[in-house]
Amino acid sequence: MAPSRNARTLGAVSPADFQRLRDLRRMQGIAVGLLIGMAVVFVVSFVLQDRYPWLGYVRAASEGGMVGALADWFAVTALFRHPLGIKIPHTNLISNKKDEIGEGLGAFVEENFLADEVVHEKLSQVSGARMAGDWLSERANAERVAEIVANAGLGALTVLDDGDVQELIEVLVRRHVIEPEWGPLLGRAAESFLDGGHHEALLDIAADRLEDWLVQHPEAFDRVVSSRLPSWVPSIVDRFVDTRLHAEAVRFVQTVAADPKHPFRLAVGKFLGDLARDLQEQERLQEQLESFKHEVFDSPRIRALAASTWETARAALVAMLEDPASDLRVRMVSAAQDFGCKLVSDSTLQYKIDVWVMGVVEHLVHRYRHDLAGVISETVQRWDAREAAEKIELQVGKDLQFIRINGTVVGSLAGLAIFAIATLVIAPLVG
Repeated sequence: MAPSRNARTLGAVSPADFQRLRDLRRMQGIAVGLLIGMAVVFVVSFVLQDRYPWLGYVRAASEGGMVGALADWFAVTALFRHPLGIKIPHTNLISNKKDEIGEGLGAFVEENFLADEVVHEKLSQVSGARMAGDWLSERANAERVAEIVANAGLGALTVLDDGDVQELIEVLVRRHVIEPEWGPLLGRAAESFLDGGHHEALLDIAADRLEDWLVQHPEAFDRVVSSRLPSWVPSIVDRFVDTRLHAEAVRFVQTVAADPKHPFRLAVGKFLGDLARDLQEQERLQEQLESFKHEVFDSPRIRALAASTWETARAALVAMLEDPASDLRVRMVSAAQDFGCKLVSDSTLQYKIDVWVMGVVEHLVHRYRHDLAGVISETVQRWDAREAAEKIELQVGKDLQFIRINGTVVGSLAGLAIFAIATLVIAPLVG
């Protein structure tokens, strides 16, 4: 339950803060109770000590306890405010020294927590790569990483300007596809294709497909052949010619498919070889190809190609990134898990990553540790002086009340010891 409206809440806002406030008030009550108790004992013993001399010891103990309690109350209170509202010098220390405290705290953190040897020792004790691998190996965590990456990708696609991307694609297509000469490039590609014997596989496929078509469509072949014969040729001759030519065509295709050394194959290979050489050497053929290229890929077509490419790619990416069941998202999860397992099992990879991370962190800390420490001092400086004192009192006030309690107890013992020494030792010597 929160304190009343008129009570000092010391800036408590969370349930944990209010619990600290209740603990602080309870300890303050105990300290005040001890002080009052000492005062009552002092009054009683002071009044009755003439009748009961032994009460002198009690009076001395209670007197010392009151002195200790009041002194420590003053000391503790002076840290956070002016005691009794009186502006005594060197009180309300935290409010008055807030900026110096912030600077000192920042310097302490910089010198003791961000020192090169401290950072190096701490980083050398842990394997961040292995910890990351253990974490990524769990599917739920891999899915979380994939979702974060997908959301980042969607954000990037939203921020990107379509016109800029299309212009970039157009520039790339023009620079890497349109501007280079196609002749030498196609010539070298064809030459490599022929050297690998890949044209033989294409001829096999073409022969098989042509044979299937001839067998399945003889009437189409017949119509083509008949249309070339003179009209005065009798129909029976037409059918004979069609049948014979069709059979010869099928046989020719079968022979080409079956015989790797068939003259037709050799002729095709020689033709392609000559074409590959001419594309690399004959300027006239190269000029014709360049002219054809620029005629087909003029600026409007390139621009339209870039626009359609980006629109298609963007729509596909958005759809895949938004759908957790898409192939892209599934592969992202799988890749994250696989990388996590790799980190766990591969000690060499762990070492490389840990060394790299250590180097990066040490460089950043060495270069920016003063700025990092400055964040602490600047943050403290921006605090309101009273609020800063209240925040600190809320955090450590409960423990500081033990100083008051201990001061009461120690003061009582000290008062008792002083009175006993004075009574039992000094007084007989003087008397």
